[in-house]
Amino acid sequence: METNLVIEGFKFLGLGMGTVFIFLMVLIVLMNVMSTLIHKFFPEPQASNASSNGNANNNDNKKVIAAISAAIKHHREG
Repeated sequence: METNLVIEGFKFLGLGMGTVFIFLMVLIVLMNVMSTLIHKFFPEPQASNASSNGNANNNDNKKVIAAISAAIKHHREG
């Protein structure tokens, strides 16, 4: 009688693990399909104005460096 319970337990274990495995495989396939569709219909915009962004970033970096330098100078002086 106990062996039947053990066998039943293994059957349920296999059924549960198989169900989870199949669900995860379907989930991965669906995510790959969705990723492909999104990249196909909504491509990322190209960086066409990189030079203007580069100047803005340089100005922002200079301002940040100046602010950090001023803060360090203020901290050291007192």
